Amino acid sequence: MSSATSQPPRRGHICVAGCGHWGKNLARNFFNLGHLYAICESDPGRRQSFSELYPAAKAYSGLEEALADPDLDALVLATPAEEHCRMALGALRAGKDVFVEKPLALDWQEGAEMVRTARQCSRILMVGHLLRYHPAVLKVQELVAGPAFGKIEYIYSNRLSMGKIRREENALWSFAPHDISVILALMGRLPIQVVATGGAYLQPNIADVTVSHLLFDQGARAHIFVSWLHPYKEQRLVVIGSGQMAVFEDSRPDNKLILYDKRIEWKNGVIEGAKSQGLPVTFDPEEPLRRECQHFIDCITQRREPLTTGDEGVRVLQVLQACQRSLQMNGEPVQVDATAVQNLLRL
Repeated sequence: MSSATSQPPRRGHICVAGCGHWGKNLARNFFNLGHLYAICESDPGRRQSFSELYPAAKAYSGLEEALADPDLDALVLATPAEEHCRMALGALRAGKDVFVEKPLALDWQEGAEMVRTARQCSRILMVGHLLRYHPAVLKVQELVAGPAFGKIEYIYSNRLSMGKIRREENALWSFAPHDISVILALMGRLPIQVVATGGAYLQPNIADVTVSHLLFDQGARAHIFVSWLHPYKEQRLVVIGSGQMAVFEDSRPDNKLILYDKRIEWKNGVIEGAKSQGLPVTFDPEEPLRRECQHFIDCITQRREPLTTGDEGVRVLQVLQACQRSLQMNGEPVQVDATAVQNLLRL
């Protein structure tokens, strides 16, 4: 048990910093769960709107004011990614637990500093990899761990839409952290090499479409296709094992998770894949964001280690940065050094 998890329980007074596009959803969930103590928002109009919506919650205009409140237990950061490291370090050093929306930071070495600081201050650091809390993804992990599924051979994930187009980050950094976190959790390790390609069609030097290939030891592979310039929405995760195959398609209205047997037959000296009738798999319909928020509350009030720790956030950042480097080099392979992350986290 870490020093953060051995501390006395806290009341669960939470402040959401940044009440924009995603922060409003976090504030809503923490309010519904009875733990929205305050909001922190620099925009006066937005701060006023949230004060009217949640009149019992305190409203801070700046981080320093929020961190000076001795009754505040935890800070939830839904601010621009470039502010994550500075704000999280300030909160941790002020004795607050911290939930950081993805990505944890913009550089894995900054992320490692956040992890080390949380450890030194005996505070909890959690990263918001929402897909890890989706009941269907949790069910996929359960299926993959079963003896019938066999060894994972290949994973692919598509996250496509004609959605909100960012100016601060490309599609890789906006969409892929969720998929990388799930793939790393399923594989249980970092890839040894990545290759990424993409195209910028709407704004110079900001990729709207990327495809990232991940190579793991023992020959396992994965690819992640993300785009916000796509005619229809698709959120699909496919995991191919040596014995079974799982398909999770969140954009479907029903039967979102289907399990297939993987049967290979020889006919006249030729290998053929025998068609398998997919079996729909049921899972808890609870909203992933509510589950994620409740998990953070449980962690800070019961001093438990999060499912998505800061360490995981650092590993996802390392893969993201390797993909970004390959993207900038027009698809040149980039090696991923797992030892470098482990050594830096130990400092």
